[in-house]
Amino acid sequence: MPVVSVTRLRLASPWSLPAFLVYAALTSRQTRRSPGFLAGWLGNEPPLAFWTSTVWQSADAVRAFRASGAHLKAMPKLLRWCDEAAFARWEQPDDQVPDATCAYERLAREGRLSNVFRPSGRQRAGETVGHEKPRPVQRLHARRGSRVDP
Repeated sequence: MPVVSVTRLRLASPWSLPAFLVYAALTSRQTRRSPGFLAGWLGNEPPLAFWTSTVWQSADAVRAFRASGAHLKAMPKLLRWCDEAAFARWEQPDDQVPDATCAYERLAREGRLSNVFRPSGRQRAGETVGHEKPRPVQRLHARRGSRVDP
């Protein structure tokens, strides 16, 4: 059954933006090439918040992606760079990528906080979303040959 992963990261400082964008580009490339990745989008939410919404063939595919490559290298850096971080995962019967409204509502309702070294007031209060829905700015499609047939 397809698995959706939604993440929201807010940078604590604009000084982290250049390094964050480098890792975001590398991770986006890794995502598109990862076995089991189906589709998704990258989005933003001013100021300095970034979203991902991805659909995977299985929970195993998500775990394999998280535990390798650029994503694995970026995760420890996010502890310093971000003051807000949250994610949500769920199974669904189809491989449709949730739109921004669905991603926002699910993260608000079911999201879990990730650790950051200097949490914002919103993070300390347990809030997983900001005041605005994300704006999807880049669609992600699996690179030919990365899909794993069941």
